[in-house]
Amino acid sequence: MTENDSTLLLSGGKILTLDAQGTVAEAIAVSGDRILAVGDTAAAAAGPDAARIDLAGRTAIPGLIDGHAHMDREGLKLQLPSLAGAACIDDILERIAALVRDAEPGEWIVTMPIGDPPFYTGVPGNLREGRVPNRHELDRVAPDNPVYIRAIWGHWRNTLPLVSIANTKALEIAGITRNTIPPAATIQIDKDHATGEPTGVLHEFNYKPLVEHTLMSVIPRFTLEDRIAGLRDSMRIYNSMGTTSVFEGHGIAAEVLAAYQALRDEGPTPVRAHLMFSPSWPAPDSDVVGELLESWGAWLSGRGLGDDYLRAGGLYTESDYSEENLLRAATAPYSGWAGFNYDAALPEDVMVDMMTDAARHNIRIGSFTPNILDLYEKVDRQVPIGDKRWVIEHVGVLSPDEIARIRDLGIVLTVYSGRYIYQEGAMLARELGANAGHIAPIRSLLDAGVRVSLATDNVPPSLFHSVWHATARIAEETGAPISPKECVTREEALACASREGAYLTFEEDVKGTLEPGKFADIAVLSDDPMTIDEAKIPDITADLVLTGGRVVYDAADASNPLS
Repeated sequence: MTENDSTLLLSGGKILTLDAQGTVAEAIAVSGDRILAVGDTAAAAAGPDAARIDLAGRTAIPGLIDGHAHMDREGLKLQLPSLAGAACIDDILERIAALVRDAEPGEWIVTMPIGDPPFYTGVPGNLREGRVPNRHELDRVAPDNPVYIRAIWGHWRNTLPLVSIANTKALEIAGITRNTIPPAATIQIDKDHATGEPTGVLHEFNYKPLVEHTLMSVIPRFTLEDRIAGLRDSMRIYNSMGTTSVFEGHGIAAEVLAAYQALRDEGPTPVRAHLMFSPSWPAPDSDVVGELLESWGAWLSGRGLGDDYLRAGGLYTESDYSEENLLRAATAPYSGWAGFNYDAALPEDVMVDMMTDAARHNIRIGSFTPNILDLYEKVDRQVPIGDKRWVIEHVGVLSPDEIARIRDLGIVLTVYSGRYIYQEGAMLARELGANAGHIAPIRSLLDAGVRVSLATDNVPPSLFHSVWHATARIAEETGAPISPKECVTREEALACASREGAYLTFEEDVKGTLEPGKFADIAVLSDDPMTIDEAKIPDITADLVLTGGRVVYDAADASNPLS
């Protein structure tokens, strides 16, 4: 792609700048990749020869910034055959049979999980039989091909167990017999009560799949080409929701970073990405970790390395140094659905030593270990972190005392509203009783001066769901609001989905609001988020999206694969 030096005028609608003053305008002028003028001066600044986009009364906002996106997963789902919409076992078998017809004997058939995206809820109750198919049923349509129906990434649904199914050929290749012992207590190999033989159905009581890294590690893995194609599709999907930037705070493994770099090598990408690094520590030892950080950590310092479209900086860590994570890491550098390394975890004492070294080298840390606030305070007592914008991800439940401590440390938060407000809000409210107001307390956080970025966690990929969670706080189970005193206004929620995301990535000077001099990252929406019925906020999509002044998504373009 060539350098963009065109001039453009968007007018005839409503421009929500989301600046600190809440400015609303009717026109915006763009020159190259930057905003030239907003408001009454926009037409004159653009000049008579500028290309024009008639907003036709529609609302434009800054391109949204997802504070914890896992963007690569969305398009990766499209790289495998789907079983969505299957209402019975015969439906599943018909789809497997069609795949077998196009395959060579012995070729693997690997599909997406049973159920409908994005949440894959109701399995197996969504099937007429109330159960999933077994190996023998899969054998009927695939006698000569190994078949594996994958498990979901557990946090799409946040209920257990996960289920995957292998036919006889797949079990034979994997070496799974009646005598096979599950590699972890959370894995269950279902067996026929009469014969004791495996049925092919594998249950796991983990949110992060373990079977595909252990018992079924023989299945074909996502290739670099799969990840590049998936990431390309992901960017279109996120654009279609009005998102033009993502922050990957959970960290990115090298195989996913390579896919990002391949797309960046082609030219400016439609979605800007700021990636924290997911390290793969060879040993849980402070000396080993410290030496590695000293030798290659320099490129992670400050904002890291890269440009305005792709940047990698800072690193993710956690203290979940579990046997299960070590088992998952056995397939490294392959990371499966995760996209991050499972051996990024460290024992708490080693983790504190590493983070203290990171603070000395100005390397930003992100984490959501349950006691991460305590650990950050330990670091801060040795090396102050108040100006470093360290991150706590996936914020769920916070007390007033914790909010004050977060504010005092200058920590930036990303809120996982889809889980803690919508999916599990009613359950958490029952557990917490009088303290239900501690569930994702966005109002209290903003009032305390804490910087809060909204995030999707790819469940689903639209930040308008997160905006709705923040403004309505509706729990899926009850349909009623959870602690309505913690609701924020629509403008505040939109700012948390844009302006605060820019602060999260040290880019508040160049994006997050529609102001002269900032990047022309603009989303023209299907509906006005300020006036639409509150319950319909999650349905908002983008009609048109510009990233760096270029149209990267147009819902009306018949050639667009998402149209």
